[in-house]
Amino acid sequence: MTENLASSSARFSRLARFAPGVGLLRAYERGWLRADLIAGLTLAAYLLPAGIGDASLAGLPAEAGIYACLFSGLVFWFFCSSRHTAITVTSAISLLVGSSLNGLAGGDASRFGTLAAGTALQVAVIALIAWLVKAGAIINFISETVLAGFKAGVAIYLASTQLPKLFGFKGGEGNFWERSGHFLSHLGETNLAALTIGLGALAVLVLGKVFLKNKPVGIFVVVGGIIVASIMSLDGLGVKLLGEVPQGLPPISLPALRWSDLNDLLPLAIACFMLGAVETAAIGRMFAAKHGGRFDSNQEFLGLAVGNLAAGLGQGLPVSGGMSQSLVNEGGGARTPLSGLVAAGGILLVSVFLSGSLRNLPQTVLAAIVLMAVAGLFKLSEFRHLWRADRAEFTIAIAALLGVLGSGLLRGVLIGAVISLVQLLHRGSQPHVAFLGRIPGTQKFSDLARHLDNEPVPGILIFRVEASLLYFNVDYIRDLVLNRVRNESAPPKLALCDLSSSPYVDLQSAHALAGLADELAAIGVGMQVVEARASVRDRLRAEGLEERLGGIDRLRTVAQVVEGLERQQEVGRGSAAD
Repeated sequence: MTENLASSSARFSRLARFAPGVGLLRAYERGWLRADLIAGLTLAAYLLPAGIGDASLAGLPAEAGIYACLFSGLVFWFFCSSRHTAITVTSAISLLVGSSLNGLAGGDASRFGTLAAGTALQVAVIALIAWLVKAGAIINFISETVLAGFKAGVAIYLASTQLPKLFGFKGGEGNFWERSGHFLSHLGETNLAALTIGLGALAVLVLGKVFLKNKPVGIFVVVGGIIVASIMSLDGLGVKLLGEVPQGLPPISLPALRWSDLNDLLPLAIACFMLGAVETAAIGRMFAAKHGGRFDSNQEFLGLAVGNLAAGLGQGLPVSGGMSQSLVNEGGGARTPLSGLVAAGGILLVSVFLSGSLRNLPQTVLAAIVLMAVAGLFKLSEFRHLWRADRAEFTIAIAALLGVLGSGLLRGVLIGAVISLVQLLHRGSQPHVAFLGRIPGTQKFSDLARHLDNEPVPGILIFRVEASLLYFNVDYIRDLVLNRVRNESAPPKLALCDLSSSPYVDLQSAHALAGLADELAAIGVGMQVVEARASVRDRLRAEGLEERLGGIDRLRTVAQVVEGLERQQEVGRGSAAD
């Protein structure tokens, strides 16, 4: 009996690790239900207008955004690890989808929707593979600096697509510069009624953000816009309305893709996955730091996989964790991810019974909602901080921003990823090499460049490599040491290499280190390696390099070698005096 209980408990633990919702339901407390219900309904009220707006941003009908939020929300909560993350369509991914699929669809609205759903399914496959191989670390390849520039570029790009709608005339096509030129050249076609309604909606949203933080102000703006349009017959004044939104639910099915579509959609799906993974992880980490608990980035990959699978089968578009939506969920008092299921239930009721009431929603109101949402992507304070703290990082952020504006979102994502990798490789290829001096009055040694009162040791050049020695950085280290030796006013007798800060030395670097010892020996300078870690000592010994590196002793320290050499020098001076 005891063995059966233990076996059952072990199976349950494994299942709970795969699907945290299992453990949540088992441990759920009745006192949490009221908070989750309120938070879920508040979240649903926020998701509806945001989903409609982002669908419009992607060039898709309103129901695509509603279906994506609905179906992904029904399943994401069961597999995610974060208590407050809300799954949704996002402005960045929606614009990425719209700008990338426009050419592939060839103006066919039905095919456009099919391709969007197919992209969601490909994102699901990519996320599933990432979960299976435990690739949570890949999100770290896009730095916060690049992400700041990318988000700012997205915000400006998004504004160029929504301003014509806000002013009540048709927007232009092409890249950011072409859209901006079209907007400025057509300002004379502004529809005053549309602009008035849009600015009014924008003002309410701004006031709501200031005085009613994390409250569903967007839903009141949507309802108000519908009421005003119905009473004043805004369509007769040339204000474009949303139009019919199908009532009910779509058939759950695979989109009718061609084989060639799979290859065409892959770059877009990878870019959507990268954006979704980075933002979802950022949200989860933020809440974990704020509320405690464990955040598992690999588990979020599984949540994204099932969420995008459901969105794709439900004729939606790719989804990810949404920052503003998650903040609304947290601000509404959510205690567990079950609030996401409640929100999906609220959207389901609207889809089945109330979707027809959305037909009179003015497009200019949607533009105001989108503009308000993307305003948070552009944070001038981040650029000011980068300018003050690190001009190189500032340049990288600007490069990412211009990449989005100059090449579009899809290429902008790739440019951002390449910049991050180049930045990483540059830093890795030129590690810091500290040349050490004695701390006055002690037998300890630290960086001479950082501590000007440190005392150089006559006759010894001590250097510490503060990184692993790898095939792409070892030449830089060798050249730096050789140049330092040659530029010393009094050539040293010994170059002492402290490897205490080098956790790994690869095969090529081990032989390059021995080559450095040979080059130094040719100009009359000896070389010794000290304080190497166990795995590094094993590598150097296995390659037969112990003799060339002055012997490899795990007990010998920098201080002991310096002390021994100084004692020899004193003995030598004493013998010379005699």
